[in-house]
Amino acid sequence: MGTPGAVGTSLRALGTALDADGSPECLTVLDEAAAATGESPARLEHAKNLMVLGSARRRWGRPTDAREPLRRAAELAAVCGARPLAERALDELRAAGGRRPTRGVFGPDALTPSERRVAVLAAAGHTNKAIAQQLFVTPKTVEVHLSSTYRKLGITSRSELAPARL
Repeated sequence: MGTPGAVGTSLRALGTALDADGSPECLTVLDEAAAATGESPARLEHAKNLMVLGSARRRWGRPTDAREPLRRAAELAAVCGARPLAERALDELRAAGGRRPTRGVFGPDALTPSERRVAVLAAAGHTNKAIAQQLFVTPKTVEVHLSSTYRKLGITSRSELAPARL
């Protein structure tokens, strides 16, 4: 058994070939490809797998089922800096009947001014309590801003804030 990224990439290639041959089995294989990379650190490969899965679902007449993988693909691709992939996923999302965001909702550009202030202080090593005191907000507000920041940046912890280039 290989690494999740390699397995996911191989399954995506197989699913794409099955799709080109007109086999509905492609959807099962593409689901497996997305699942293989879902918990791995290979975020760009996961974004590609989600994009191909969503696109295939749309073409196979399942537009509602296509929207969530396409949204997630656009989000991950934007966080990874893969703008062409993010744009393609957003185009597919619109073709599947989903709404294309009116402004960037992923990556550093998507942060609100308040989220950015909290994230910068957290990246500098301040505690939530210290950030709350400095910004005259509650610690719960700091937690909410950090959660939103993590989601928009595609990260999972405070230690990943500094490399995120706020």
